[in-house]
Amino acid sequence: MPPSAAAGTEDGKVLVRKILREVLVGREDPEGFFAMCVSVLGHQETRSQFMSLIQPLSSANSTLHSALTSIYKEYFSQTEDDELELALALSLLEMKDHNSQESRPQQPGDRLNQRRFVQLTSVSTPQASSLRKENTNSAQSGPWVKMSPPHTTKETELQKSTHVETPGTKNVCVSTPSGSFSKQDTVEKHDQMIDEGDLNQSDKPKRSKNRRQRRKGTGQHVVGLPVSPSATPPVLLWFRRDLRLGDNPALIGSLEVGAPVIPVFIWSPEEEEGPGVTVAMGGACKYWLHQALSCFSSSLERIGSHLVYLKANGASLRTLKELVKETGARTVLTNALYEPWLKERDDVVVSALQKDGVECRVFHSYCLRDPYSVSTEGVGLRGIGSVSHFMSCCRQNPGSASGVPLEPPVSLPTPAHWPQGVSLDTLDLARMPRRKDGTTIDWAANIRKSWDFSEEGACARLEAFLNDGVYRYEKESGRADAPNTSCLSPYLHFGQISPRWLLWDAKGARCRSPKFQRKLAWRDLAYWQLMLFPDLPWESLRPPYKALRWSSNRHHLKAWQRGRTGYPLVDAAMRQLWLTGWMNNYMRHVVASFLIAYLYLPWQEGYRWFQDTLVDADVAIDAMMWQNGGMSGLDHWNFVMHPVDAALTCDPCGSYVRKWCPELADLPDELIHKPWKCPASMLRRAGVVLGQTYPERIVTDLEERRSRSLQDVAHVRKEFGQYVDKRTGCDLVPLPPRLLSETLGLSHRDGGVVTEGKQFLLPVITRMEFKHQLEDPDADAASNPYNAVLKGYVSRKRDETIAFLNERDFTASVMYEGVQRKERLESDYRRMEGLPRPPAPRGRARRTPTAKDRFSVVPGGAVASLR
Repeated sequence: MPPSAAAGTEDGKVLVRKILREVLVGREDPEGFFAMCVSVLGHQETRSQFMSLIQPLSSANSTLHSALTSIYKEYFSQTEDDELELALALSLLEMKDHNSQESRPQQPGDRLNQRRFVQLTSVSTPQASSLRKENTNSAQSGPWVKMSPPHTTKETELQKSTHVETPGTKNVCVSTPSGSFSKQDTVEKHDQMIDEGDLNQSDKPKRSKNRRQRRKGTGQHVVGLPVSPSATPPVLLWFRRDLRLGDNPALIGSLEVGAPVIPVFIWSPEEEEGPGVTVAMGGACKYWLHQALSCFSSSLERIGSHLVYLKANGASLRTLKELVKETGARTVLTNALYEPWLKERDDVVVSALQKDGVECRVFHSYCLRDPYSVSTEGVGLRGIGSVSHFMSCCRQNPGSASGVPLEPPVSLPTPAHWPQGVSLDTLDLARMPRRKDGTTIDWAANIRKSWDFSEEGACARLEAFLNDGVYRYEKESGRADAPNTSCLSPYLHFGQISPRWLLWDAKGARCRSPKFQRKLAWRDLAYWQLMLFPDLPWESLRPPYKALRWSSNRHHLKAWQRGRTGYPLVDAAMRQLWLTGWMNNYMRHVVASFLIAYLYLPWQEGYRWFQDTLVDADVAIDAMMWQNGGMSGLDHWNFVMHPVDAALTCDPCGSYVRKWCPELADLPDELIHKPWKCPASMLRRAGVVLGQTYPERIVTDLEERRSRSLQDVAHVRKEFGQYVDKRTGCDLVPLPPRLLSETLGLSHRDGGVVTEGKQFLLPVITRMEFKHQLEDPDADAASNPYNAVLKGYVSRKRDETIAFLNERDFTASVMYEGVQRKERLESDYRRMEGLPRPPAPRGRARRTPTAKDRFSVVPGGAVASLR
């Protein structure tokens, strides 16, 4: 055979092996693959080489091997006339492709043998950190820049090739004589679209029932067969908090290696639970993890694989080394975690494995922005701790583009021999305590009833929220009596849905709530703060606040934990937490304010209880929020939730309290949040006995206790004057080493050097109430003009009254709508013309309506009508 012919044959074999991956994952049928072999290799080479090419399938996929063998034997048993007819058809097809650079849309009459004649047209390998510009919207400057999902018309999709692009994986482009197809767009659908004739290019694509289907033209479709079918060492795919198939970079990266994949989960309690009193993995979190692992293993089984559970004997590194030795793996892939102790653990693992000759790759996916890549360069440190400052840092110093979410694989190549694992129950994640009589205390029964722990459950929650709750989220997310929040936090924490997928779907929804998308920025900010301050879960960042006179009343703490404080709103929230492992963000603020501002209990107690009882317990987020609520974080809450009046915002009709405190269900709306004010006859009719059926209040003098809390803060700030900026009155916080080295222009690895010198102090956001109180530390809270107690949404009754009057008076309704329309038009005109906003009327707006405001007084019968 001439050298050129031999080279051509080898190239053909390479192409055949690559297209064989399409067959293995179901993107091409065996008949089409065989027809391609005849087209690429020729009749004689196919006869002599085909069986050797598919030989590796005899052990990896015996069913497919048998099907291909049957097709081979049937084809070569045909008569010479049949062979001549098929060869002529192949020659005509190849001549057409050679004469035209671009494939034209095939006419309906030209579809003979369409499914057989598939040609591999291009194969390219991108770098692991890059995606196509069309898919990543590379003009954006970071994850917080506005991004719109690409819209591709059907006609345009027909003229494109389907690109298979994932970070670190090969790109495969498959074309047919009439256009292109992917695993979703089959040839039959392709034919149907051609038959429809001209498509209206101006029509916007309809909103799909399943939002995932909107990404058909942009998603990445992955292939799971080795580049060479020969036996290769397996890949260890180390799962941690990334228990999903969709948009999982490590999972997709494992397919690029071209080897069998062994998914493993290693449980090491000493590492996962964190140092000291971190409580990174509380009881509720462990129970969720147990259920999530079970669901995820089922998902892997559906694509031909399964999850191997291992319990580490000490460090994860030792277990990984033993696993590498047992399986012969030469590659370990995983997704990054950003808690400082886990990041340090992962760095040690990567270094040790690489020294042993094992390639170890870590992918970024847990946050939208890698916290270790965020820089304050060009933004400065002013306002640090606020989400606005963090988003400015991301925009000013953009990292790699967030890109398009990755589609899940349809199969995983499996090894010939699986390592020996343990059962899921052996990990003791869902172990229940036992009574003395041997019976089990099933404390998680209500949690099981309240949640679907699977990746599909996460997608269903997101879909339901974007179809309904998102429309009320912007203004009504604080409502505890209505499902206006997404409830996606536990799925995000355990990686059952990626933040990129959530952001993409949120931006693609009809109602794009900026407030909802901003929550992901808060999440990234929390991990950035934990990276800067590794002791965030237990050490107050503002030194003076360590000296506050915290209470040590264990009775108060126990009553708060069990929902028996005597304040219905607080009790309902804490009972919901105990029974379901969750409460919405507004209620978390309510119970935190009560613990800190009214019970004087340290924020660390609240943090530890949340970590143990929340199914979405997240060290970074909980530590940041409890520090801010405890007045010692980088940011100060500019509010304190009143345990009674806050109900005007979150539970105005008492529905939430009735659900979780059923003993109060028969009290009227006006008094259900303050049963101590009910007449004895009303309590008797409702079956409520304070102190028996419902607890008495553990504290009664709320205003006095609030004033004392404020005075304590003023005294410690005065005592530690060196930590208060004399010019602005802001608190000063020691600058962390990483920010200090960054400010001085040093590399991060030199951060330890700069800490040996003088301590640098950084002014941080401080509540105006505290600044004013410093002038007169003994003044009460009521006299402070910046009193931060939030009395609830004081204008809710006013808005309801307006709605009532508009319903009664059509003229008033029309005038009201006309004024609103005029204001919107004027606002839109000024925005388009680049004009400033009109000045707000001075001397007319009041923060709290007075008795003279007619909208503050509900007319007779209005309340009964609105209920």
